[in-house]
Amino acid sequence: MQARNIVVTLLLGLAIAAGLALALRNAGGPAEPLTATVLPVGNELPDFALLDQDGEPVDRRVFEGQWDVVFFGFTNCPDICPATMTVLGQAKRELAAQGREPLPRVVLVSVDPERDTPEAMARYIAYFGDGNLGLTGELDELRKLTDALGVFFQKAGGDDVAYGVDHSTVVLLIDPEGRLKALFTAPHDVTNLVHDLPLIMAAE
Repeated sequence: MQARNIVVTLLLGLAIAAGLALALRNAGGPAEPLTATVLPVGNELPDFALLDQDGEPVDRRVFEGQWDVVFFGFTNCPDICPATMTVLGQAKRELAAQGREPLPRVVLVSVDPERDTPEAMARYIAYFGDGNLGLTGELDELRKLTDALGVFFQKAGGDDVAYGVDHSTVVLLIDPEGRLKALFTAPHDVTNLVHDLPLIMAAE
């Protein structure tokens, strides 16, 4: 009987604690990111030389002056890339509809630079909204960026023309100083991004 009373008391205590936590959140208590992993100190990006969708040369400074949500993918990707870019575009539009400022720029960095010319990148990123940035270029320069950020990619199957690319599905958040600030692992969700991004950006 005594053991049963202890269990009941513990369950009541847990229920009260959960109720208090919910009440604090509903009362405007400090909010926490739902899915983002936020780095305590932003990691500096390496030097690199790539091209934007207009064929203009860019380096690490392209990530300075604004918040960027960055995804590494390719224009011939059949599923993950268009799905992720759609989520990022929708999240940005939702933030804009809420009057949030600043709005992050959506960036696609190609992991298939052999096929992804600047022209191909320009056509592709336009499908997912205005003001997006596409980056491509020499494989060695791309590797400088992906190696520093821990982004994996490699050719997978097919021939020299028709092949796939296996790659990481993480979305990275770069701060206006050009530092890696947070990351989002898949599956990506519009609601979670709309919740987390303003919190992280406002904390700077």
